[in-house]
Amino acid sequence: MGNARYMNWLVLLRAFLSIGAMREWLDVLILGVIEGVTEFLPISSTGHMLLAKEWLRYKPDELFLAVVQSGAVLAVLMVFTDRMRQIARDWRERETQQFVFKLAAAFLVTALGGLVLKKLDFELPEDPTPVALATLIGGILILWIEWMIRGKNLQDTVTWPVALAIGAGQLLAVIFPGLSRSGTAIMLGLALGIARRPATEFSFLLGIPTLLSAGALKSYEALRESQITVDWLLIAWGTLIAAVTAFIAVKWLLRFVQSHTFNGFGWYRIILGIAILLAIQFG
Repeated sequence: MGNARYMNWLVLLRAFLSIGAMREWLDVLILGVIEGVTEFLPISSTGHMLLAKEWLRYKPDELFLAVVQSGAVLAVLMVFTDRMRQIARDWRERETQQFVFKLAAAFLVTALGGLVLKKLDFELPEDPTPVALATLIGGILILWIEWMIRGKNLQDTVTWPVALAIGAGQLLAVIFPGLSRSGTAIMLGLALGIARRPATEFSFLLGIPTLLSAGALKSYEALRESQITVDWLLIAWGTLIAAVTAFIAVKWLLRFVQSHTFNGFGWYRIILGIAILLAIQFG
């Protein structure tokens, strides 16, 4: 009788643990979808992750977010396969070399700035209010920039000053999470006179070294800190989901910008920022 009761409790415990594990995998699935969709759309992945963390049982740390971002990079590589081949094929042409050097310079600005922030022990704010405000303000800036460039002839070539400005703009997204890395890069390009398609393409390609290096650094730090327990299987699952959803999002946005403005994203961010602020205010 006692053994039978023990076995029943054991079966229930295993079922509970199994349900808990399934819940974690489902939560990571949701987080991967959110990351894949929001990383390259100008709508603030940080703001969406902030909301998701409040609702989900699984709480992603900085390592999870950095590595899963790398999955989104895989999507960019797949979308821009032809562009990468063209760069490799036409490497000797001056225009191709200039484009690659501009990408490298923009990344260098971001990387050096990131190292300075790390040296200063900069940490992301725990308080969600700055993220909400950055999301809201970013939406207002999108509407303002769209109004400012209305009717203007925009150029198709990313110039050196614009490339360096976009590199610095990525740092603003680090300092003020909620601004959106891709959103800041794209809108800076537009504000400085670059057409939608080349500004978007430059932002996406610049995200490849930026996000990969961030993921690699966080992974190295986690492996070096032996006391940190990392569930790499869950992280791999989230990375795969982020790659698939980012591929769809990037393909869609590249088509979208050919005939639409970013005003819809601006209004969406304003609503999202207000929603987060209200959620903070009313608990």
